[in-house]
Amino acid sequence: MEPVVEMRKGVRLRTRLYVLFLRLTLRPLMHRMPFTPRILRYMYLVDVLAFFFISPRGTRRQKVAFDGFGAELVCGPGVKGSDRIILYFHGGGFMVAGLNTHRRLVSRISAAAGAPALSVAYRQLPEVNLAGTVADCVTAYRHLLDRGYRPEQIIVAGDSAGGFLSLAAPLKAIREGLPAPGGIVAISPLTDLDDAAKLAHENLTRDPFIPGRRLGVLRELVLRDMVPDPLHSPVNGALADLPPVLIHVGSTEILRADAELMVERLAAAKVPATLTLWEEQPHVFQIFADLCPEGLDSIAEIGAFIRSLPRKREDAGAEVA
Repeated sequence: MEPVVEMRKGVRLRTRLYVLFLRLTLRPLMHRMPFTPRILRYMYLVDVLAFFFISPRGTRRQKVAFDGFGAELVCGPGVKGSDRIILYFHGGGFMVAGLNTHRRLVSRISAAAGAPALSVAYRQLPEVNLAGTVADCVTAYRHLLDRGYRPEQIIVAGDSAGGFLSLAAPLKAIREGLPAPGGIVAISPLTDLDDAAKLAHENLTRDPFIPGRRLGVLRELVLRDMVPDPLHSPVNGALADLPPVLIHVGSTEILRADAELMVERLAAAKVPATLTLWEEQPHVFQIFADLCPEGLDSIAEIGAFIRSLPRKREDAGAEVA
């Protein structure tokens, strides 16, 4: 099976100005910030200070409590009921961001898909390492199954580190004997903790936000107290049991290398996979759709993908065949 790779061309002026802002401000900050235990302990403040981010008018939300972490059920404008649900994992390098920073994005994806979304505030650094974070995500998935959702009704999605989790959590759930979800959406996902391909990629200096040479620091942090294993990276997992996957990534992102490798591995495992490259879009441009209008186009395509997924397992089997 060959992966489907599509290119979306066109960059608006607002986007170009925002990319320039990232390159001049946030990229240098990310390059110099010391990720010490003290700094990590205060990262939660980013999400606390994002409480004033305005959700689209008509958004409804309800808190959901888990043992050790929280979540919220988000219904975007016009979403009243659906026979499927989105399980969303926010990005932030496994150390920052949360429900507040991503509520506007999650609401927009919910509206585009016509389905509610359970947005998960999984535990992050320094509280837990990668194993603890993935375990929280599997717990949230198991919760939806226990609430009566059939696996094909659950669409797992996430951005950046959350894109990693949107792939890693289903793989772990399957290893634990749970059924695969109905589909996966990964936005600018990290998929490989090995930096070699990224450090050799032409986007190493082109990415306006992520300093690729610092990804090794992230790897060391998230794998704290864990025995290094290639299977920690979703790209090396047992992919054949995964459902259809959609990946959106900017053409100049350093994580384009991870997206391309992931879609190749998925296709080799005979998993329907589509990679959409967005011309010169920055990392997770969808969350900044008010500054990057192409983000709204991407969200619309994500919603269309979710709506197109089979609603019954027998239908899924027939479609893939």
